[in-house]
Amino acid sequence: MAPVLPLVLPLQPRIRLAQGLWLLSWLLALAGGLALLYSGHLLAQLWLLRTFLAPSCPFAALPQVALAAGLGALGTGLVGAGASRASLDAAQYPPWRKVLGPLLVLGTAGGGGLLILALGLALALPGSLYAGLEDGLGTALAHYKDTEVPGHCHAKRLLDELQLRHHCCGRHGYKDWFGIQWVSSRYLDPNDQEVVDRIQSNVEGLYLIDGVPFSCCNPHSPRPCLQSRLSEPHAHPLFDPRQPNLNLWAQGCHGVLLGHLQDLASVLGGGLAVTFLLQILVLLGLRYLQTALEGLEGVIDAEGDTQGYLFPSGLKDMLKTAWRQGGVAHRPTPEEAPPEEAPPEEGLPEA
Repeated sequence: MAPVLPLVLPLQPRIRLAQGLWLLSWLLALAGGLALLYSGHLLAQLWLLRTFLAPSCPFAALPQVALAAGLGALGTGLVGAGASRASLDAAQYPPWRKVLGPLLVLGTAGGGGLLILALGLALALPGSLYAGLEDGLGTALAHYKDTEVPGHCHAKRLLDELQLRHHCCGRHGYKDWFGIQWVSSRYLDPNDQEVVDRIQSNVEGLYLIDGVPFSCCNPHSPRPCLQSRLSEPHAHPLFDPRQPNLNLWAQGCHGVLLGHLQDLASVLGGGLAVTFLLQILVLLGLRYLQTALEGLEGVIDAEGDTQGYLFPSGLKDMLKTAWRQGGVAHRPTPEEAPPEEAPPEEGLPEA
């Protein structure tokens, strides 16, 4: 049966194919290295923000798979560069003839599969960030006051650093702090009547105030930080509660972190798409170069035309050959069975 997608390659096109593959392979190695670095950066960002992301959020799988995909693309690019360069020299190419076939299969099934999986995750998983950050930030705000509780000792420090670094306040805004007790009971005076009244007025016995932590204050504001009695219109001169961005960070940390991580995922997804395209081109070119050189016994500058192809025969014939080589006996159908030969007649002994 005829080969699949055959391509006639004279001498000069064969040489240009090898030279072009060398360049494409190095571009693939560069793209794989960049994907590797960017995946590591995203993984490091997720590690730093792990306190504010729910443990059940599957988004962390994206940089892990992308790391493996970038490593596979880097390896494919290096192998492609070495094989295409060796193909230009008949003395250097023979060692590659034995390993190029398995490497092509591994690069297609392994590297290509990982890239497709990573691209799918880059498209699907950013949506899971919303719920993951919602739960994680809610838990972090609730434990802000637990500075002496084992397992939550650093919650206050981490949340203050987050709000100062990312210029945000609360989960969706500064008023989120009004609905939780963020001052530890250790620092409340039980003899203060105002404290007692606030605790007794709350159904859950929490000390709630219309104030925010210091890390919500904008240091670029020309006036001192206003942290308490923020909902009272006349509590602070020349302060309008309807314009808190003049004194506090205007955005909530949920929206800031969501945009930050989704931007990183978008850049990583674009890089993976370019890497995937380069890997397809390199693998296709290596396959055509390999099959073309097989017809010339590995000598690229031999005279005459040769034919490169993807598969030596159709898919049906390939599966049938693989089935037979797998040790399964082929039982011929009655139409395929050869006719049985009649046994030779024994001659009668002469009298």
